Amino acid sequence: MLLVHRSPSKRAYPNVWDLPGGVVEAGESELDALRRELHEELGVRMATDSASHLCRFTAGPPDEPALLSAWLVRVWEGAPANVAPEEHDDIGWFELEELPPSPHAPLRTALVSAMTRGR
Repeated sequence: MLLVHRSPSKRAYPNVWDLPGGVVEAGESELDALRRELHEELGVRMATDSASHLCRFTAGPPDEPALLSAWLVRVWEGAPANVAPEEHDDIGWFELEELPPSPHAPLRTALVSAMTRGR
């Protein structure tokens, strides 16, 4: 599993390992946003038909809720690199046994399930 370490200066969920991604912009689908964000943050071009949806949940404080969605991407072009150092200060590949704590319990459950099915 490829995760990014969010910069300590981030307002939301600083200094934690999380999935790469970001905000869905006006006129974008979740999949379009995922494609754009993976290119902006990791420098890769994902094969859209290789993405499968893992989970969707609401997180954050009640006065500023955010809809979060996680996807499994199996095919991409390019070597993942940290091309957005203002967003995260590291990237890393993790085996199931090494998976760091997630700031979102539903996300961790979905990731563990996806990794277990992939074995």
